Amino acid sequence: MAAGIALLLTGTAATAPSEPEPAYGGERVVAMGAEASNLIPFMAGDSASNRVGSLIHASLLRYDKNLELEGAVARSWEVANQGRTLTFHLRQDARFSDGHPVTSEDVRFTWELVTAKDTQTPYGEQYRRVEQVETPDDHTFIAHYTEPYAPALSTWSSLSILPKHLLSGENINKTPFARDPVGAGPYRLNRWESGQSLQLTADDTHFRGRPYIDRITFRVIPDTTTQFLELAAGNLDDMSPSPALFQRTFPKREDLRQRVATYRYLGNNYTYLGFNLRRKPFEDRRIRRAIAHAIDREELIQGVLLGLGRRISAPYKPGTRWYPDDIQPYAYDPEKARSMLAEAGWRDTDGDGIREKDGKNLAFEIVTNNDNKQRKIAATLIQRRLKAVGIGVSLQLVEWATFISQYVNTHDFDAVLLGWSLSPDPDQYSIWHSSQQDPGQFNFVGLEDERIDQLLEKGLRTFDPDKRAAIYHEFARELLQESPIVYLYAPLSLRAIHRRIHGIEPAPAGIGYNVEDWYIPEGQQRNTLEP
Repeated sequence: MAAGIALLLTGTAATAPSEPEPAYGGERVVAMGAEASNLIPFMAGDSASNRVGSLIHASLLRYDKNLELEGAVARSWEVANQGRTLTFHLRQDARFSDGHPVTSEDVRFTWELVTAKDTQTPYGEQYRRVEQVETPDDHTFIAHYTEPYAPALSTWSSLSILPKHLLSGENINKTPFARDPVGAGPYRLNRWESGQSLQLTADDTHFRGRPYIDRITFRVIPDTTTQFLELAAGNLDDMSPSPALFQRTFPKREDLRQRVATYRYLGNNYTYLGFNLRRKPFEDRRIRRAIAHAIDREELIQGVLLGLGRRISAPYKPGTRWYPDDIQPYAYDPEKARSMLAEAGWRDTDGDGIREKDGKNLAFEIVTNNDNKQRKIAATLIQRRLKAVGIGVSLQLVEWATFISQYVNTHDFDAVLLGWSLSPDPDQYSIWHSSQQDPGQFNFVGLEDERIDQLLEKGLRTFDPDKRAAIYHEFARELLQESPIVYLYAPLSLRAIHRRIHGIEPAPAGIGYNVEDWYIPEGQQRNTLEP
């Protein structure tokens, strides 16, 4: 899985010749471009919520630095009955932050919640494949599947275990627990000031041991320039800089490079233009392909990312076994785009620069979030390129929570400019299968393709890695042919972290897999823990 994954460290050396001794205490202040929406991870689809929630909650399994599964709340597990039965043995020292032990009944309760039909989550389908669960004792959880399910183990790495004693009888869709959670992760919520900040404190009783850093404060700062100024002033320790800051500003600031280490690596995410296939003219595949040819992806990578990104043509990370080596993106070819549009019956008959058909202009609206400068720039460049081939585009920029709740989840859009962050497992049933189109589910573009459905279903039943790869390679080719989205770019993940933060170990998983092991040496700690 790690083949071809590179992580580069820039700036001056990230570690001194001899590392200082780990020490407990201090505070790490992190910038977030958008506020978390829900701290029950399977109820939230946004990265901010998952970033915070992953520190508060724990799952049975987790991915290690090499993207291999390892135990979390589960100390061990067995797979039997040709993959149809999973048995997890829970640690006896795992506790929620309120002191209650984590038991197999909590796992059963969480499974029942995520699979309930009235639970508004896009993640339920993968757990509904479990036919029956057993809890023979407090520390044994057994899941029985109706048929072999290849991603089964990986799904238990993303299901955060919730406390039955606090949530039994609660409406999970409306519970105040979403803003005041109790989990079994290394940190607990201390306070949440809406629109401003969210602070976590270390859990002294965590089963892996107390994290070194006392507090993690997430400050909501939508503008990356403001984030940079706060980092330079010493008020932030951790931010994700824009490509312009990373490429142009940091290299010129020797004083800052002495205090801040910068990292770049190819993550598991990509940015795309997605069409609502329920609306005209996007039900016509020729229009979608024409748009793909009309967009200059290299212009986006250079203009938006300053070269810090890659062109892709499959929904997987390049360099992994799931990405087909022979797949090629649609070439930038405006003449071909014009020809395809004319073939579909769209022509500019009145000379206003916009094509028409049956009395209607070929025009649509792109919606994206207004707190993401890269997406705003990309939308503007796309608007210009599409106008050049006779397509009118208007832009609608909205606040993130509104974007998701009023546009994406309700399918009320022509096209969206969004991104996907993906699991190391190649299964994408929840994103592309035709059954996953209810409000709040992930197939919000409305793709319905029998062959893609068949391949996704086959991939779930295939365990051999090479055979699975062949299935998902074919799936990627079929998806490219159907073009429900236009892949725009896979950006490099960019981080800038104050050098007082130690314990960062770049690996195939990136740099955030071991944040509970990060520490601040004595004498460099910003603050001591407040009550």
